[in-house]
Amino acid sequence: MSQPTETSPPGGPEEPTHYPRPRACPYRPSPELRELARSGPLTKVRLYDGRTAWLVTGYEEARALLADERVSSRSDHPNHPVLAESHLHMRATREMAQEQEGGFAGVLFGVDPPEHTRQRRILLPSFTTRRIGTHRDEIQQIVDEHIDLMLREGPPADLVTAFARPVPMMVICAFLGVPYQERARFEEHARELFDPTRAERAQQELTDYLTDLITDKLARSAESGTTDGLLGKLIRDHVRTGGLAVGELIEFTLAILVAGTVTSTQTIALGTLALLEEPGQFAALAAEPALIPGALDEIMRYLSLVEQLARVALTDIAVGDEVIRAGDGILIGFAAAHFGGDLTTHPDELDVRRPPSGHFAFSHGIHHCLGHNLARLQLEIAFHALVTRLPGLCLAEPVDRIPWYDDLTLPRLLTLPVSW
Repeated sequence: MSQPTETSPPGGPEEPTHYPRPRACPYRPSPELRELARSGPLTKVRLYDGRTAWLVTGYEEARALLADERVSSRSDHPNHPVLAESHLHMRATREMAQEQEGGFAGVLFGVDPPEHTRQRRILLPSFTTRRIGTHRDEIQQIVDEHIDLMLREGPPADLVTAFARPVPMMVICAFLGVPYQERARFEEHARELFDPTRAERAQQELTDYLTDLITDKLARSAESGTTDGLLGKLIRDHVRTGGLAVGELIEFTLAILVAGTVTSTQTIALGTLALLEEPGQFAALAAEPALIPGALDEIMRYLSLVEQLARVALTDIAVGDEVIRAGDGILIGFAAAHFGGDLTTHPDELDVRRPPSGHFAFSHGIHHCLGHNLARLQLEIAFHALVTRLPGLCLAEPVDRIPWYDDLTLPRLLTLPVSW
């Protein structure tokens, strides 16, 4: 791999500001980041390794660049921005790392057209609104079972381990066609993908497991012509016809697993914390559950879990008064755009009665999240259950005693002690 190069001089005489900015609160981006958003739509920032990149903070500018074919998402480009050295060793964040071998950066969010177009065309029929809607009853049952268990065991409870973590994992397992009795093994390895010290081993163990699972599904499909879940459908329609290799199917599965679990888990956990901490917000939803679909958009904007996506300019691109040069690293600042004032009338407040439209929680353009219909459905069902079945939900510990961390991929609560 060629060495990274500094392709553009700093945008002005001042030293570029350091990025990223750490959060002081787990469910809100740094106030310093919001100040950057107010300074203009494009800012030169300096990363941990001394290199610079363009941070796009303007809403319209971010939207345009996400849809621009002159911008690449390939993580094997030598100037692809990396936010922390640890990201180079985490399989679960390969879309932000400069690695060429293995993993799943070579599918979906880590590739450009025409390869991205081919891959998305294979998966898209399984993620339509109508197809995802057929899973509503199954998701409702998963959510209800976990609420039932919390009610039986009584307060206090850890909402992360009792609800926010297992529900998305079980939904993804059911959607993929992973046997229910094997979900514990699947979940353990999936969590470890985000631990730099165990990520490589977890990647290998998950790959071995999925290889065995898919081999078994292939055999059953050959015997009966049918098998269950998304894996079964892809085996029937694409693997058996020669249009999809088993190795690529495994990469698809890993990408869907990562994208579909940790973000949903933390949207539930951090979203609940924000609703309970911001005055009147949880109570408003408990009093009027019909607000939940719009409130979910406001929660995702306010949390801004994924604060940025990394890109590289393939050619010179004029943005306002600046020119992003070919080879420059770009950070599309979702959080900065969410708090810049162009998206909502109340950027610094959480208000479930005033939802935004067009937020970047599911990205935009060709890399708009393929699984957004599945994510929205399970999140709407999960929050509806929390506010209707646990209307008296409250924190069981002061917020400053709730453990959390942020590895610069997204913030995560380790526990969320609650009562009701």
